[in-house]
Amino acid sequence: MLFVLFYIVAIAVVVLHFTGFLRQHNLEWLVFVLAVSVLPAVIYL
Repeated sequence: MLFVLFYIVAIAVVVLHFTGFLRQHNLEWLVFVLAVSVLPAVIYL
């Protein structure tokens, strides 16, 4: 369940990034937080 929730949040952040919403509201750091949260899985695999 937590895995599905993570994917929903990740897709929302990516969509908001490409629409420019994050830059308008100074929330671009969410993209970096998302990347850091995925990094352990990438290293593990």
